[in-house]
Amino acid sequence: MEKPGKIAAPKGKLGILTPGMGAVSTTFMAGVELVRRGKSQPVGSVTQLGTIRLGKRTDGRTPLVKQFVPLADLKDLTFGGWDIFKDNAYQSAANAGVLNLQDLAKVKPFLSGIKPMKAVFDRDYVKLIDGPNIKKGKNKYELALKIKEDIANYKRSSRVSRLVMCWCGSTEVFVKPEDVHSTPAKFVEAMKSNHAAIAPSMLYAWAAITSGVPFANGAPNLTVDIPAIQELAQEHSVPICGKDFKTGQTLMKTILAPGFKARMLGLDGWFSTNILGNRDGEVLEDPGSFKTKEESKLSVLEYILQPKLYPMLYGKMHHKVRINYYPPRGDNKEGWDNIDIFGWLGYPMQIKVDFLCRDSILAAPIVLDLVLFLDLAQRAGMKGIQEWLSFYFKSPMTAPGLYPEHDLFIQSMKLKNTLRWMMGEDLITHLGQEYYD
Repeated sequence: MEKPGKIAAPKGKLGILTPGMGAVSTTFMAGVELVRRGKSQPVGSVTQLGTIRLGKRTDGRTPLVKQFVPLADLKDLTFGGWDIFKDNAYQSAANAGVLNLQDLAKVKPFLSGIKPMKAVFDRDYVKLIDGPNIKKGKNKYELALKIKEDIANYKRSSRVSRLVMCWCGSTEVFVKPEDVHSTPAKFVEAMKSNHAAIAPSMLYAWAAITSGVPFANGAPNLTVDIPAIQELAQEHSVPICGKDFKTGQTLMKTILAPGFKARMLGLDGWFSTNILGNRDGEVLEDPGSFKTKEESKLSVLEYILQPKLYPMLYGKMHHKVRINYYPPRGDNKEGWDNIDIFGWLGYPMQIKVDFLCRDSILAAPIVLDLVLFLDLAQRAGMKGIQEWLSFYFKSPMTAPGLYPEHDLFIQSMKLKNTLRWMMGEDLITHLGQEYYD
């Protein structure tokens, strides 16, 4: 693939649109504003705090990522979105209970001014929640056109020069790819006939991409993992990425499993259970939505450990995932893992991990990095699947027929090498023989 030509400068404002204005998106919005005001730090954000080595180790060139590639500045971000509840971003953030009231008070006027547009929502796809702030339309196509209208109106009223959309809504029930997903024309016909395989998140993706707006999928929904949407992304020169933000338990798996494999340590089993009490936990009580999440979480170990290549070490591993809704925890999820490994001569060992994480605190910087990197990709003329953003997802998108890379450290290398490639710098292999010749 040819290196991008001149990357367009990030002139003007960048509008961030989030379907779903709940815990994740309001934590993201509040956090950006707190950072802009100098009241806090963007911990967890590669774009804001990360550095990138250029050239040899002896060259001493390690700029911040945001100084190396032309990213939009935080001061130029504006926010909007859709939700099934009418609460403004301040009310929603207060209800979510992620941020303390002292932090929220510092950004109350700002958040109070962000009001959700009416959402496209269907309880056939998210069964355990409902709300009053919902669009009406005679069919799914009409609803998708109304989302396109919202996008155009937001761009005009907010006077932004560019937009990015990031799905921060709930996990939908499990949907399998069907023929209606195969081409853009069949997709439109399916919207018009209200086909059951067209989920609400797909309407947002279709509306965004046909409006020239990059799209990131933060949930495990099928959404953009279908040929019709991917073809449209190529046609409209729009970058897309997904799916399912890699936050708590799966983040730990993509850190630990590569270590076991690198040392050729065997794995008999990995049992994972979660308790969480936010809206995400409530939605996942429904077996259909849990099935979607389970598929996303289970694939990680299979791809990292490659049991077909290492049948003795990983061919018989048992991988179980459980998620339990437990309201007292709110957004402070607990991910507990029991890992049964074995070493030299097959002798067994165990590892226990108890990660008392904060789901939205881990997700918010992912949203920030994704929207900034997608905007960069579009200004660089990159379109379609952005596999270099796999670092941020539980189920990374790849070209058809290509297995996804789940190893966090390979993903990190891929991300930074893509930035080097975009800017015409040498890729880093870590061979290092030149220091000893």
